Amino acid sequence: MRMEPSELVGRVQDQLLRLQWRLTPPDISRLAQQHAQPNRVRLKAMPAPSAVPAEAADSLRQCADRILAGQWTIFGAQHPALGEDPDWFVDAHSGLRAPSSDYTFAIAYRDAARCGDIKFIWEPSRFHHLTVLAAAYFLTGDERYATRVAGHLRSWWQQNPFLHGPHWISGIEIGLRLIAMVWIRQLLAAWPEVSDLFEDNAAFVDQLYAHQLWLSRFPSRGSSANNHLIAEAAGQFVASCAFPMFRQSARWRTAAAETLAREAVAQTFPCGMNRELASDYHGFVLELLLIAAVQGDAAGCALAPSVWQVIERMTDAVASVLDEAGHPPRQGDSDEGIGLLIDDPDSNRWRSLLATGARLFGRPAWWPAQTSSDVRSVLLAHDVPCRQRESNAAGRARRLFPEAGQAYLVCSLSAFWARCDHGPHGFGRIAAHAHADALSIECRIAGVEILADPGTYCYHSEPRWRDYFRSTLGHNTLQAFGHDQSSSGGPFLWTQHARSRLLAVEGLDDEAADASWMAEHAGYPNLVHRRSARLLRNDTKLVVTDTLLDSGDVPVPVKLCWHLGPDVACELVGDRARLAWPGGRGELALPSQLTWQGHHGDEALPAGWYSPSFGHKRPSTTLIGSGVLRAGASLVTELIWSSALGEP
Repeated sequence: MRMEPSELVGRVQDQLLRLQWRLTPPDISRLAQQHAQPNRVRLKAMPAPSAVPAEAADSLRQCADRILAGQWTIFGAQHPALGEDPDWFVDAHSGLRAPSSDYTFAIAYRDAARCGDIKFIWEPSRFHHLTVLAAAYFLTGDERYATRVAGHLRSWWQQNPFLHGPHWISGIEIGLRLIAMVWIRQLLAAWPEVSDLFEDNAAFVDQLYAHQLWLSRFPSRGSSANNHLIAEAAGQFVASCAFPMFRQSARWRTAAAETLAREAVAQTFPCGMNRELASDYHGFVLELLLIAAVQGDAAGCALAPSVWQVIERMTDAVASVLDEAGHPPRQGDSDEGIGLLIDDPDSNRWRSLLATGARLFGRPAWWPAQTSSDVRSVLLAHDVPCRQRESNAAGRARRLFPEAGQAYLVCSLSAFWARCDHGPHGFGRIAAHAHADALSIECRIAGVEILADPGTYCYHSEPRWRDYFRSTLGHNTLQAFGHDQSSSGGPFLWTQHARSRLLAVEGLDDEAADASWMAEHAGYPNLVHRRSARLLRNDTKLVVTDTLLDSGDVPVPVKLCWHLGPDVACELVGDRARLAWPGGRGELALPSQLTWQGHHGDEALPAGWYSPSFGHKRPSTTLIGSGVLRAGASLVTELIWSSALGEP
């Protein structure tokens, strides 16, 4: 019902092709041989291993040694079957296995009870552990790393013939695998057996052709044309640049470049924020565009200048929104998607993005100071000339992103950071990765989450928790009438979108004065929720005021939620909550018109949960105030904290 007619037509055509392929599967080996051409490989140049900072290189090598020992973490849990003989079909979270030989498009991959959580099955086949091993070989020349990479690739190619099993279902997975295989080939360039593993290996050539054929036939369409489409195009472009081995390679490369040029602009606001309004997907898309852009330059197939302009704006946006500890907002969905992993997974990807941006565009004075080193920025930016900046390098951090609907209240003196949300409800007709979080607020002090966004936790596997973590009650905002501001039609579908608008901001860029923000949304019938936040910088106080408008004389049942970060201890007495966290303490003065209750790890409601990473949740404290209000009523919450950390 949310699809345009053109999308419906395209999806019908997809289904017909899937049926045709089920009845008459393509002979991939014959097609690959038939369309082969003599062009070999066109690799991106790598720097000398000594160009990588020693600290980053050592961290990567230690991670690679753990992989050799069979230790690899998938969404915070050790994967039990990625040793010498990997199991590519097991869900490490539940222990269930997806069918490995069934026709791909007949697998009920969203049925977690039958197949396991598909995210946990797909993730190892993105080959991130293999790019880490390949990078370790590049840095050390130790053939143990290359040998393990070769063993895993041969295992995957042998166990995953075209259109069999779960790994041919999703285009984003196929695109990311292509990127990984290109980079593995480039990082293993000095290994004597590398050509026997790749271009002189019929199994690889068949897989390369199959991956690219799939992407050429089943691009993400219409309502699904979000970060998935960029990942598919990036994989197709990178692979056809590095491996122009088929007669279709130039056509695939040109089509992918056109898609990237179109979608980079279409999926990015002029202010530099990704239109999905999900923080982690901003980083993921930026990585994909960077990977494609530098590979294109290396192959003499440069992407359109507009792509580079988007990359610069997105990187500047990252520099503007990181908190004191170098962490981004937690808005919207997150599954921790990575475009290319060639660092220790525990390293800060956001600082790596800034390091890459600094090498490609120069480092403006207002960017955060670089406090860590990484491998990826060195290898990505090698041999790519520094480009002239589109924006003013002598500018300042952006505190208002008007199209994205984000305002930041920041005080450097007290290391205070807050994100206020008045933006659209996600991207496109289905807003797949949005949460019902209009007018929500995140607050951090010295990088510690005080008023936290609880996160995502899961996608398909546990519908009840999927609903909670993207609900209005799951965010620091106000719920009315006992339901969400926006209406959900499924785990990646919103059928009714709350519409927010900014009313006023003041003092965002002047740290000598107070800063304020005011916005409203009309997500509930005949009701407007207006919220203002005022940062009193000298008094180390944030005052949040919630007001109901246009409800007539009808009493409105409301719940006001404040989710505390996992490191915040809370003592609630009436309408006062005393808070303590590592290095600081504070107090929440809560609206007295409501009855307040604290929840900590409450399974029944649910409430009092925080998801630090995909697939994991832990108890935290949620304060919920309940009551009935009439039009014009205002609720005032004050967060007060110590100006001198450690002092009362």
